[in-house]
Amino acid sequence: MITIDWKKMNGLIPAVVQDVKTKEVLMLAYVSEEALKLTFQTGFAHYYSRSRDELWKKGGTSGHVQKISEVRLDCDGDTLLYIVDQTGPACHTGEKSCFFTKIESMG
Repeated sequence: MITIDWKKMNGLIPAVVQDVKTKEVLMLAYVSEEALKLTFQTGFAHYYSRSRDELWKKGGTSGHVQKISEVRLDCDGDTLLYIVDQTGPACHTGEKSCFFTKIESMG
């Protein structure tokens, strides 16, 4: 049986998002139980915005949707992996991935 630990982070869990074709990590977002249900119902990625305190569908404004290929749960039951077919860039900056900034050092 699949058990998701919604209590650990007050009803939200992180979702790492990976491109189904390239395997590139595209972004990280948070998911509520309702967002996960919408994801399964619609076949498109839904998240919970902590800053706006609301549900949102990825690409709802931009058209850069994420069609769900697979959803996985980690061994602790507190992190999701969304494997998606990404339309357009995943990052709100227009970059393909949100992880485009390389850190060379901590100094």
